[in-house]
Amino acid sequence: MLESSFVKRWRWIIGIGLLAAGAIAFVSLRARRDHGVPVDLATVTARPLFQSFATASGEIVASRWADIGSSVMGRLVALTVAEGERVAAGQVLARIDPVQAASEAEAAAALVRALEGELAAAEARATDTRLAAGRARALLAEGIQSQAELDAATAAADAAAASVEAASRRVAQGRAQLTRARDALAKTEITAPMAGVVTRLAVREGEMVVVGVQNQPGTILMTLSDLSALDAEVKVAEADVLRLRIGQPAWVTLEAAPERELAGHVVEIGASALPLAGGASAAREFRVVVRLDTPAAELKPGLTCDVRILAEEVRDVLTVPLQAVVLRADESGTERPGLFLAEAGHARFAPVETGVIGGLDVEVRGVPAGAAVVAGPFQALRDLVDGAPLRTRSGH
Repeated sequence: MLESSFVKRWRWIIGIGLLAAGAIAFVSLRARRDHGVPVDLATVTARPLFQSFATASGEIVASRWADIGSSVMGRLVALTVAEGERVAAGQVLARIDPVQAASEAEAAAALVRALEGELAAAEARATDTRLAAGRARALLAEGIQSQAELDAATAAADAAAASVEAASRRVAQGRAQLTRARDALAKTEITAPMAGVVTRLAVREGEMVVVGVQNQPGTILMTLSDLSALDAEVKVAEADVLRLRIGQPAWVTLEAAPERELAGHVVEIGASALPLAGGASAAREFRVVVRLDTPAAELKPGLTCDVRILAEEVRDVLTVPLQAVVLRADESGTERPGLFLAEAGHARFAPVETGVIGGLDVEVRGVPAGAAVVAGPFQALRDLVDGAPLRTRSGH
């Protein structure tokens, strides 16, 4: 009997607790319904000028630059420039040990002289045999020599002429070898292909220099850059690259000087995506080059930078915060973009047409300027329905 009384008492207590909890929940729901959904409001803003930018990061590069290598192999016996030095076109930058190239040039020159001597001897023999054939032909006409003797003299003349031709070709071959040897000797002096600044010096005097062959790159001595024109080379996401055009204005900000902005314009847009650095699901990027309009003298290739490119620009439009635009199904079940207008404390869904997206705002058409729209929070916008009561969140 005592146990049964105890159980009954706890059942009453639990029941009363459940009734109290239900009452509290009901009162809370009733209060929320009476006061409306807490929301953040924004205003449809008239913009005389509305711009959309594509942003990207990259580095400063010279518009014209060249990696200087060597066309001959050998030891670097002289390095006549230092990193950061300005050089003129044609100036000697370095020298490779010329001993082997000079000896090969001398050998080629001696060979040419020998071949030219052989050619002179062959020409002399050809002249002699040609004259002999002429005399044999005259004697045959006078009946002094036989036809066989004339034929032998003619054959000798033809053979001598062929020897001259062969000797002439050997001389041409020797002269070509001499030209190549002299070219190799000349290339032991490495000269600047253009005026510029030595922006990277990769070797030291006394090192061995090798020539590039298949699958084996040659030695890069230095990098020469023309700093009179500088570019910002950046990687633009595929979502933005289709909005870019050659000539669009851009602004470059250096990581080293974030307070300074340099004007430029787009001069090159990659025709294909850059190779993926991550997995197959990584976003694709395109190489875009922005030419600085007035490059500063203190800028150096390799400085990291951020770029803003003016992708789109419209005038006299209405904008709202991007998060205010929601999708709702119409009578046919098709989802359409729209805004929830705050009118007399209630939400009214108004379909709109969207346009240019700029930063956190978007162009809209179909609502009046100055209208109050629901801009958040996300949870409220997701569940908001037409006609729902609204209240502005405190502090917003």
